[in-house]
Amino acid sequence: PPRLIVDPPFADQLARGVVQIQYRAENVRIVPVFGVAATAVSPRIGHLHVRVDDLPWHWADASDDNTIDIAGLPPGLHKIQINLVDAAHRLLPGQSSQTVTFTVPAVAALLH
Repeated sequence: PPRLIVDPPFADQLARGVVQIQYRAENVRIVPVFGVAATAVSPRIGHLHVRVDDLPWHWADASDDNTIDIAGLPPGLHKIQINLVDAAHRLLPGQSSQTVTFTVPAVAALLH
C-alpha cells in the first residue's frame, strides 16, 4: 500500500517565519496527471492535497520536489494536513494522511 512519510518543519526556518516540510511517498509516484482513467496506471500515480489550519480550501501539489514551503503565516500554533491522493483526488489506502503541528514564533513576524 502507499505510504506518506512527513518530517517536522525545519526549526531554523520557522524562526524566520518560513515553514518547510519535507516528505516522501512510497509505492506511489507523485506526478501532474489527473482524472479517473489515470487511476489504472501502473505503477500507481498520485499527488498531494495540502490544507492549512482547517481552512475550507486546499491545494494540490503534484511537483514531487519533496518539500512543502509556506511563508507568511502569522505567529502562533498552526497545523498542516497532507493527504496522498490518487489521480481522481481520492485518498489512497494505507498510511496516506499526516498532520503536522508547529508554532511560528512571534520573533518571525519582526523579520518581515
